[in-house]
Amino acid sequence: MSMHISAKPGEIAEDVLLPGDPLRAKYIAETYLENPVLVNTIRNMFGYTGYYKGKRITVFATGMGIPSIMIYATELIREYGAKRLIRLGTSGAIRESLNVGDIILSSAISTTSGINLYNLPGTFAPTADFELLEKCYHVALDKGITPYVGNTLSNDYLYVDNKPEYSRQWERYGLLASEQEGAGLYTVAAKENVKAMMISTIVVNLYRPDEELPPETREKGLNNMIEIALDTLVD
Repeated sequence: MSMHISAKPGEIAEDVLLPGDPLRAKYIAETYLENPVLVNTIRNMFGYTGYYKGKRITVFATGMGIPSIMIYATELIREYGAKRLIRLGTSGAIRESLNVGDIILSSAISTTSGINLYNLPGTFAPTADFELLEKCYHVALDKGITPYVGNTLSNDYLYVDNKPEYSRQWERYGLLASEQEGAGLYTVAAKENVKAMMISTIVVNLYRPDEELPPETREKGLNNMIEIALDTLVD
């Protein structure tokens, strides 16, 4: 047993979906997985293992912030043998042309976090696994959804001042959206030599904050993103 996960050996699949919200993990497991088994409840970070189209998959919540996702990703990989990890996130658009509901695939993730400033003689650039990203992109197209692919931001500070101008500074460098965990996952995956990517749904436009998905929709109404991620893991 790891420090933060109570699952027994063999109860975690090699393919793992990582939503931040524990209730979203519960929803995914109960809605999409056959014979889901609850394998973790420590700190209410629900983890379930079941089957999707014959593929054994674990859905495991990670909470909020880079330190939290790095803990769970590290333990899932080192202690349980996870090999492919896909984060399911919600994000705020920092490109003004994006709309609520748009799907984002993060090919690389910039960050305001200092997590990659130690133990290296420079700053590490976290990137997605290309094979996983490419498959996810084509799965989305097959479903009639054209996702946006590019650099996104993992931001340590949610309540930044002067959000429109702050967003424009990142938009000038081509970034698409902002969330708070992805850079941590990509960094752990690189260090541990496994495959990872992030898919997220725009839930608010930072230039038009009145355009926002309500909390209940964020928990249960992101089915396009969920189905794309699940089908990406099916061989």
